[in-house]
Amino acid sequence: MSDDNVQMDELDIRILKFTQDGIPLTHSPFADVAKELGMTEEDVVDRIKHLQANGFIRRFGASIGHRAIGITANAMCTWNVPDELVEEVGAVMAGFTEVTHCYERPRYPDWPYNLFTMVHSYTRDDCERVAKKISIATGISDYNLLYSVREFKKTGVRL
Repeated sequence: MSDDNVQMDELDIRILKFTQDGIPLTHSPFADVAKELGMTEEDVVDRIKHLQANGFIRRFGASIGHRAIGITANAMCTWNVPDELVEEVGAVMAGFTEVTHCYERPRYPDWPYNLFTMVHSYTRDDCERVAKKISIATGISDYNLLYSVREFKKTGVRL
């Protein structure tokens, strides 16, 4: 969380705007960013670390276009987990390398599922195998797999 007295300046905002859609795929991407912004590589890296340390950005990482590399079987696994076990079971589910998202949602009268995991794979059979492994590891057998049909938009927050 950021300190209320710490603020971003115009250069921080320029760095974020320049990098938010990706950094160059080169041997020294931060040097390339620095050159574009008229800074040193060390200054860019220091400012990104400062923005992370103060909670303005949570992480700096890669985002892979999974469909572009053939990962087209995407399953939202919905789980009916006893409320008192959500924290424990959620931690186990989130620990699977195949799980990219794991979160709790409210139950509804016609929808008993309260824990959701997202699994991306090459085939539906792979997604089903992952769900079965999760079921065995957690002891939760009441679940469904909802497969993506089409992706409409995939972007993060932009400045």
